[in-house]
Amino acid sequence: MEKVYPHGDRSWWLHDRFGMFIHWGVYSVPARGEWVHTRGEIMPEDYQRYAEFFTPDKFDPAAWAKAAKYAGMKYVVFTAKHHDGYCMWNSAYTDYKADRDYVKEIVEAFRAEGIRTGLYYSLLDWHHKDFLVDRYHPLRRLDREELNKNRDMKRYCQYMRDQVRELLTNYGKIDIMWFDFTYPFPDGKCAEDWEAEKLLAMIRELAPDILIDDRMGLPGSGDFVSPEQYVPHNGMRDKDGNMLYWEGCQTFSGAWGYNRDESTWKTPHQLINMLVSHVGKGGNLLLNVGPDARGRFDKRAMNALNAIGEWMELNSDSIYGCTLPPAEFPVPEDCRYTYNPATKKLYLHLLAYPVKFVFLPNLKGKVKFARFLNDHSEVPMRAANAEHSNITPKLEQNILMLQIPAIAPDTLVPVIELTLK
Repeated sequence: MEKVYPHGDRSWWLHDRFGMFIHWGVYSVPARGEWVHTRGEIMPEDYQRYAEFFTPDKFDPAAWAKAAKYAGMKYVVFTAKHHDGYCMWNSAYTDYKADRDYVKEIVEAFRAEGIRTGLYYSLLDWHHKDFLVDRYHPLRRLDREELNKNRDMKRYCQYMRDQVRELLTNYGKIDIMWFDFTYPFPDGKCAEDWEAEKLLAMIRELAPDILIDDRMGLPGSGDFVSPEQYVPHNGMRDKDGNMLYWEGCQTFSGAWGYNRDESTWKTPHQLINMLVSHVGKGGNLLLNVGPDARGRFDKRAMNALNAIGEWMELNSDSIYGCTLPPAEFPVPEDCRYTYNPATKKLYLHLLAYPVKFVFLPNLKGKVKFARFLNDHSEVPMRAANAEHSNITPKLEQNILMLQIPAIAPDTLVPVIELTLK
């Protein structure tokens, strides 16, 4: 039987729905993504030299926070330590750290904009001398038996607990701890390797309301599950089909950390579609930015954030406080629904703009008023028993038809608000 764990306060998280992920560290210097250390099988002494040239002279956390706020993001998760082991705060337990406390500056800047703060902490650590070399380690092709001879994961686990305690006691209230990741297959690591039960118990003692992801290897212990780089077809559900609390983590392009030459950037329309798809399937979206080695957001990321912000300024009612629609309302073709159960408003997102009419199954007689969100202009409704001819369709009895203007509203994804009776 699966163990029952205590959980944090999800109430704000379920309402806010949209957050910013930030992957930033010395890996921005080689500019080939956050896994460059191991994918390039770079020797530790060669990788460590990047710290000398990590000189982010354009770092401006207030600008980052303002960009997130404008985009409508309500919380942030920042990589305090990634798999390379480099710490972005003034930890007392290592010398492998930045020469300034980036965690402090970032959480303070985001809080100043009213944005909740979370920290990412890697369970892996390719720098620490007690972390056992395994299938993902940069030294995996060398003599592992010799390399691991004097390494001790128990010492490493204590190091992790000491550092997590620092993060949860030195920076005010942290709303999320985002751990990454457990890989319990051959030559991997599982919850026992991390002493995950001890780590979890310490966190819950220090911060009972904090939210924790599901990657520590303890089934049922996380406050949400975390699908990565895909949108679940029907949300995330348990074996019985019940909806789970979930948050998709996604990138603007194909990389998390700054990758200078990566070119598969999503369009603003794709990103808004992705946000709506997450919320409309009962989930949150954590959208990642990978700042460069000077501390700047890529221009393409800024353009995307601004485009999302312009859309959210007019259409955020269809995101905040919303979730999946009632099952009785099938989603029309080329559309997405979100639903606010508190206000009984159903939001129809037009991903492809229709010609003249939109047909809504099972909504005949159930809508009090329909309007575009961007300007609150009325969208006329037509019931199934209305007169039809060669230029107006005959409708099934349960269909509500909306008559829309020939020219789409000036917003990337038009949204129609349906106030239910």
